Amino acid sequence: MKYGEEAILQSQLEVWENDFPDRDYKIHIEFPEFTCLCPRSGYPDFGTIKIVYIPDKYVVELKSLKLFLNKYRKRYISHENATNEIFNALYDVLKPKYLQVIGDFNPRGNMKTVVEVNSEMLRRKHD
Repeated sequence: MKYGEEAILQSQLEVWENDFPDRDYKIHIEFPEFTCLCPRSGYPDFGTIKIVYIPDKYVVELKSLKLFLNKYRKRYISHENATNEIFNALYDVLKPKYLQVIGDFNPRGNMKTVVEVNSEMLRRKHD
């Protein structure tokens, strides 16, 4: 196993303390080389994961996020499940004031998929 593969396998999302918890500001992150495998065909799926959040007490450490997202490369998972899992993992570790995760997947078989999950949608469901 190469050292990069080992780093990906052992990765965990890490957080840093937010030095400005009383100030609302947005953080935008794009991961344009996201890959996973179609659970039905095994063909690779490619896309961009877009993350926007307003931190509360924590911000995500970017290298840990990169390694975490690379864990999906060899996983058989749907676009919907991948996007929701990424949202859940970030929401659990960050507990942000707001979080949005968009899975913007490249066309395959003449179909394009964009999956969006955000914390406003969660609040409406629980109200």
